[in-house]
Amino acid sequence: MATFRQRALNEAAMHQTGRYYEEAGPVSGYFGKNVLDLDKMRKYMSQKAYEAVIASVKFGAKLDRSVSDEIADGMKTWAIEMGATHYTHLFHPLTDSTAEKHEAFVSVSEGHAFEKFKGSALVQQEPDASSFPNGGLRNTFEARGYSAWDPSSPVFIMDGTLCIPSVFVSYTGEALDTKAPNLKSMHALSVAATRVASLFDEAVSSVWVNLGIEQEYFLVDESLYNARPDLMLSGRTVIGHTSAKDQQLEDHYFGAIPSRVSSFMKDFETEAYKLGILLQTRHNEVAPNQFECAPLYCEATKAIDQNMMLMIIMQKVAEKHHLKVIFHEKPFDGVNGSGKHCNWSIVTDTGTNLLSPGKTPTKNLSFLSFYAAVLKAMHRHHFLMMTSVASLSNSYRLGGNEAPPAVMSVFSGSTLYRVFQSIMNMKDIKESSSAQESITIVNSIPEIFPDNTDRNRTSPFAFTGNRFEFRAVGSSQNVASTVYILNSVVAESLNEFRDEVDALEADGIERSEAVMKVVRRFITESKDIMFEGNGYSKEWEEESEKRGLRAVRNVPESYEVYHEKQTLDMFSSLGVLAPNEVEARFEILNETYVKKLQIEARIIGDICLNHVIPAAVRYQNILIENVKGVKEIFGKDYMNYCSAEIETLKKISTYINNVSVDVDALVEARKKANRIENIAERAKVYSHSVKDMMDKVRLSADNLEMLIDDEMWPLPKYRELLFF
Repeated sequence: MATFRQRALNEAAMHQTGRYYEEAGPVSGYFGKNVLDLDKMRKYMSQKAYEAVIASVKFGAKLDRSVSDEIADGMKTWAIEMGATHYTHLFHPLTDSTAEKHEAFVSVSEGHAFEKFKGSALVQQEPDASSFPNGGLRNTFEARGYSAWDPSSPVFIMDGTLCIPSVFVSYTGEALDTKAPNLKSMHALSVAATRVASLFDEAVSSVWVNLGIEQEYFLVDESLYNARPDLMLSGRTVIGHTSAKDQQLEDHYFGAIPSRVSSFMKDFETEAYKLGILLQTRHNEVAPNQFECAPLYCEATKAIDQNMMLMIIMQKVAEKHHLKVIFHEKPFDGVNGSGKHCNWSIVTDTGTNLLSPGKTPTKNLSFLSFYAAVLKAMHRHHFLMMTSVASLSNSYRLGGNEAPPAVMSVFSGSTLYRVFQSIMNMKDIKESSSAQESITIVNSIPEIFPDNTDRNRTSPFAFTGNRFEFRAVGSSQNVASTVYILNSVVAESLNEFRDEVDALEADGIERSEAVMKVVRRFITESKDIMFEGNGYSKEWEEESEKRGLRAVRNVPESYEVYHEKQTLDMFSSLGVLAPNEVEARFEILNETYVKKLQIEARIIGDICLNHVIPAAVRYQNILIENVKGVKEIFGKDYMNYCSAEIETLKKISTYINNVSVDVDALVEARKKANRIENIAERAKVYSHSVKDMMDKVRLSADNLEMLIDDEMWPLPKYRELLFF
């Protein structure tokens, strides 16, 4: 066996099961110990400072800088008691990851060291903005950018550093991150949802978004991971023949968790609990060595920050266990990819879940109003919503088994779907024998419990009893990049809903009657987005096209939706993104697509030239020597004794030649694409010519893996990566 692969397998066999972060006592004893929550703030801050934070967190009040020094001093005292030596503004640049610049508390005056943390440092920090993706919003020589504290998400300590969740903006105020537009979208949604909710309850003064983020991931032994250059550099295997056994028997899903994995899970859960992340679920996923964890839902900003922190924690803890966590959406060809299911709901400040039906006519009328508005938003912006999850890595996953199709649809469940059919088919309210007749239809809706509507795993956007589950988000993505779009499109729809109700009331129509008219129109106009069947089926692919629903067939081509008028108008009208900020994201998406595919293309070329072809040639030479020996012994009859070897030799020679020729063609395809100046056009060429050529190279390389002597193959195989 090739030395590198054998050494990796030997090292992997030596890795043991153990615990490294175990805490004594129940979880409740240490839950949130590394978070400066409101209870701790009361202890470390003055009443004035504490009330200022409360007003900002609970009511969105602007933080008065006059008390920022008091707040910062309280934070510093707590952090130092917890062993922190540095602080950082933790922000989410447009890279789907986090960024941080650490500053020490310690300062020196007249030869004496002391800890210092001013309110100005808490409220604002200045990291370099020129080296992050900006889509043309900044010039390279214009480095200044600002991170600013987001009080809606609590500060915490990680690795001896006080982490301050923050937004990141340019010197001129444009959003250079995912958090800033997300906060703006939640404000827009709160305003719009409050307008509609107040039709039914005048006590409602604000609305917030709740989010529960399920995280799927793969685990690979560290030694085997290090022996795969493609996994190390791109997060996925660019070559690799499928294993004889993978997920066919469906025996991994919800199976007994392996001991080594269980120890890892318990350790990262312990660290997550310290940061206030309430993880509740862990289990085996469908593919071998694929797993999932899920927290209890919480306010969206906090949920997104916690999910990003969870990914960091998992990677750090995995190192102790000699494991590597892979968040790539499709690290292994032929088996399930990984997603990040987002359970999204909207809740009033009075504690009402606006997506939860009830038993009373008023509650059901409110529920129908919000549900209809969501349907309208999904129908109007269905292509934008699917494009929000479109990336190179997620494109390998969408449309496959256990992954949502690349076209948007909304699953409601049989109970609700029948109600919507009744609403669409009813006569106009004015023509009804009485107003009560329309109310009866609303009143007839049964209370919907989570188990009263089935779950459709083939739907990208499914109603699950009191929330919507958006299943198409990729496992490596920052959820904020999708949630701010979801919040925005629903806010637009809710504003339209309230405007129409107001117009009908102005015409003298009674409120409940006016609401039902708008509900009926929204549902009727959006009926094409509703689908209750199998989203994987060929029939749905054909049917969705007939309904005018656009599927994401090509990732860069789908990005053109950001240039469409209704997209630009929607973001601008809500104040979520200005046109230049939308254009910047369009540029960054295309640039990221090109760079990631370029990296993968280089990797597959390097692996084939430096690993695959040399191994194939070595085995080819062995076969040649074997044939020569047989001919020497048997003379003219040698073909009767080595025809199999000769056929194998022919196949190997053909594949070696194919790989060599196709890698050269791949390099030329990249060079040709790189000469295209416009990044959007370059991305489209990459998505066709470069990607297609990579598939061609892979086919020959994978065939060689099945022909070459197993002991000579240099890279860990799927059976070894997926079954450690």
